[in-house]
Amino acid sequence: MSTQESLRLPHSTDASAPPKRPGLILAFLCLAGFMTFLDVSIVNVALPTIEDELHISQTSLQYIVTTYGMLLGGFLLLTGRLADAFGRRRMLQTGLLLFAASSLLAGFGQSAAMLIVARGAQGLGAAFIATAALSLLANNFEEGAERNKALGAWGALSGIAAVAGVTLGGLLTDGPGWRWIFFINVPIGLVLALLAPRVVAESRAAERSSSFDVAGAVTLTAGLVLLIFSLGQTVDDSDVPMARVYGGFALSAVLLITFLLIERRAQAPLIPLGIFKRKSLRASNVVAVLLLGTCVTLFFFASLFMQQVLNWSALKTGLAYVPLAVIVAVGAGIASQLVTKVAPKPVLMAGLTLTSVGMFLLWRAPSDASYVVDLLPAFLISGLGLGLSFVPVQVAAFTGTEEDESGLSAGLINTAQEVGGALGLAVAATYAFRQVEQLTEWADGVPERVIQARTEVFHDAFLAGACFAAAGLVLTLLLLPFTRAADQPAAAPHA
Repeated sequence: MSTQESLRLPHSTDASAPPKRPGLILAFLCLAGFMTFLDVSIVNVALPTIEDELHISQTSLQYIVTTYGMLLGGFLLLTGRLADAFGRRRMLQTGLLLFAASSLLAGFGQSAAMLIVARGAQGLGAAFIATAALSLLANNFEEGAERNKALGAWGALSGIAAVAGVTLGGLLTDGPGWRWIFFINVPIGLVLALLAPRVVAESRAAERSSSFDVAGAVTLTAGLVLLIFSLGQTVDDSDVPMARVYGGFALSAVLLITFLLIERRAQAPLIPLGIFKRKSLRASNVVAVLLLGTCVTLFFFASLFMQQVLNWSALKTGLAYVPLAVIVAVGAGIASQLVTKVAPKPVLMAGLTLTSVGMFLLWRAPSDASYVVDLLPAFLISGLGLGLSFVPVQVAAFTGTEEDESGLSAGLINTAQEVGGALGLAVAATYAFRQVEQLTEWADGVPERVIQARTEVFHDAFLAGACFAAAGLVLTLLLLPFTRAADQPAAAPHA
């Protein structure tokens, strides 16, 4: 039997499976995925409060966000393989329990180190949840209209969750306190883990792989995390020896090169490098890195700008994001209709153009900015652009993908998004905080100068985000083929 034939065998399932209730299964799996997507951004509004209460330096705050994204992105491909081999429902339950336990630890965090470690564990749990839930979703819905509708709901929720997270984060931070942005995950994770056997049947690949590319996953994640850490060290407010910084960059390069060598020789590589011969997949993954870099930079620095420059409360900051959440959903809905009629490329170009314009408007926002005049137009334009971009970048990632490569394609685009968010924030923070020491000395504690200095820092961050989106637009124009998804055979994006 050929490898391709074995990959197309029916998936094995439990003999004593629960009754198949499509609506309940979709709601259950989307809720599990929504929880992991929500935690990418829910912490942003609480950052100033966490900074004050735990006495964390501002330049270290980025690690609370990036550690989650890096562990989630770094292990998505490996956890997908583990779910196929050992049972998708079992790995979903494992992820839910790990996510709940690490959320509890984060909620009780008493130091920056404890909180960052807990966020890393959350990211690992989220990697198990995201891959297993998406794979179960694809496995429980027939290919065609039924599956496309289910995947559309998943995609819409994933985009909305990133924006809804900052609103919920504001409500919880100003209500019961910032620790509840983590505590709220504990009962949800435990209940979902207990309900899983009653809602969805177990499934796994018909044939197990005899080996797993653990070395590849660990090497890739270690290299990316070290790169993020080294970027952060360049703007740390302590005297960090430059030899350590350059050494970190060198070691991260060695780890990433080692990863490529491992992939070339591994029996079951985490990423078969031949898949990057597909132009659409290659271009969409690069653009996804820049798109999510823009998105995470927007939420991180807009939250700080509203609280530390405009002196808004966490609640007011969270509510300020409500129109952005609505317009992202509207944009995603419009894009879902457009990609069935035209190629993903023009839709993605329109979305990235609007996102760039919105970020440039934030770059020009004054230190006494008005919400209606200065922030709301920027939020609406960039939000519409993000909504228009999320859908076509996903569609382009699967265009022309073979059936037996669909799981890998899903893992790659999800990894690109998570890693892009972490890398984008690190680069933007490195650029924005490069002059913090000089600006602090210039401000000399004078309130008006302090506000002006902070505004300049955040302006630089918004400019970096605008450049990410503009670079994504250029690469889309130059690299993404003008191919309609309808012209290609449909592929099922298992995780």
